[in-house]
Amino acid sequence: MSIQRGDTLGKLAQRADVPLERLQRFNPSADSRRLAVGQKILIPTQQERAPSGGPYRYQVRPGDTYAAIARHFGTNSRHIQNANSGVSPTALRVGQIISVPLNGTSMTTSASRSSGQTARSSSVSSTSSKAGGLPASARRWPWPLDDYRIVRRFGTDSHGTLQPMLLATQAGAKAKAVAAGDVRFASSMRQLGQVVIVHHSDNLQSVYALCDGLHVDEGERVKAGDLLCDVGQNSSNQRYDLLFDLRQGGKPIDPRDVLK
Repeated sequence: MSIQRGDTLGKLAQRADVPLERLQRFNPSADSRRLAVGQKILIPTQQERAPSGGPYRYQVRPGDTYAAIARHFGTNSRHIQNANSGVSPTALRVGQIISVPLNGTSMTTSASRSSGQTARSSSVSSTSSKAGGLPASARRWPWPLDDYRIVRRFGTDSHGTLQPMLLATQAGAKAKAVAAGDVRFASSMRQLGQVVIVHHSDNLQSVYALCDGLHVDEGERVKAGDLLCDVGQNSSNQRYDLLFDLRQGGKPIDPRDVLK
């Protein structure tokens, strides 16, 4: 369904006769305060369920693939395939019910620290947007750290897995908001430490992970340069790292296309 002028998630839920909470969970990237005309919203059917923490019960739609479903829900296609071992990813049928496991709270986790980098890549695994498609507001944002070096660039690794950017810094460093916005998440995630997610205008989001101590609360309004969290120390290499991710409509984009 496409958003029309004057629509809200509440109105859509009432019109579709589905609980608002279920509608929100089936559209994790939809900011209820910044819906755009023409924006696509997924309306859950009566056969679908979205329990807190997952796994979701999802009904296959026309054109669906495991990768597309994973992008929509911010998870990883391998997780979906593992949860549906008897369902071939090349033979999905419209109307078929599959299980969609979630990654931690809204990002991925892993059972061990040694596989942490793979887990962190899964948390943002998706097809990135092209710089040319970015809104005018996403230009020349400041970097989240004053003193940093890029130890891992945004992009795919040798296995074709999309990796978020990783920035190394000094002890005592604090991550700063790269633009004005609303703090939509400020809490811990397994293997990602303390995490802050800020929603900005034009359906943009910034993610700050591997933190150790938060300076903001959920629902708080921040401006560019406001302190968000203390950068934590990586126990495997004793380095102070910040995992930084930018998204547009829930899809990862290269921070170098936005930051100055």
